[in-house]
Amino acid sequence: MTRGHVLPRPDGLPDLFEPLLTRVGQCRTEDFTSLRRPNGTGGRASAVLVLIGESEPAADTPGGPDLLVLQRAATMRNHAGQPAFPGGATDPDDTDATDTALREAEEEVGLDRSSAEVLALLPELWIPVSGFVVRPVLAWWRAPHPVHPRQATEVAHVARLPVSELADPANRIRVRHPSGWIGPAFQVRGLLVWGFTAGVIATLLDMAGWSRPWEPARIVELPDAAAPVPAARGGAPDEVVP
Repeated sequence: MTRGHVLPRPDGLPDLFEPLLTRVGQCRTEDFTSLRRPNGTGGRASAVLVLIGESEPAADTPGGPDLLVLQRAATMRNHAGQPAFPGGATDPDDTDATDTALREAEEEVGLDRSSAEVLALLPELWIPVSGFVVRPVLAWWRAPHPVHPRQATEVAHVARLPVSELADPANRIRVRHPSGWIGPAFQVRGLLVWGFTAGVIATLLDMAGWSRPWEPARIVELPDAAAPVPAARGGAPDEVVP
């Protein structure tokens, strides 16, 4: 079990990050998943970047906080077409989880590392299918800028998903994987966000006070084409690319 760890707050941090940061500082692995590493050790270290920005109202968005996600390329061997946070396995030269998450975001979508302020580390989350131990890195996108797929063979699309749309009850469902696993999901802007990514988003929406009442009984069968990776019952499918 690990706990969330909040860093010193930078100047100019928007009020939208409360009560999220206070609750992240108190959270534990159990708040995100019931899965545990065997004997509490082992697993391949990895990290993902949970990047929260704030956009102005426009024709296609109500403005307010949003989350950066990417969609894996349809030609990938694993996780084809699947939305996910930027991230991946830790390289030997990475200094820590923050370095891994920012490096991956730079490589995958062209994120300027200086535009993001890391605010907190979420608890480590174990993914049994692959044996990955994932550390989500929560960050504020202080200076948003255009991003795009930098590796066409891995990333097909990049999007900023408004929190207002993620929290909209009309966009929230649960999906059933062919293995029998059932978990939260979001249907937003033509994307079906599910698995590990959806689980983290759902928990953060609750912690931030952004959730709205929705109907968990709405269960959709996940198409086989969208579920190339087997899932452990009671846990999330592996969404971290080796």
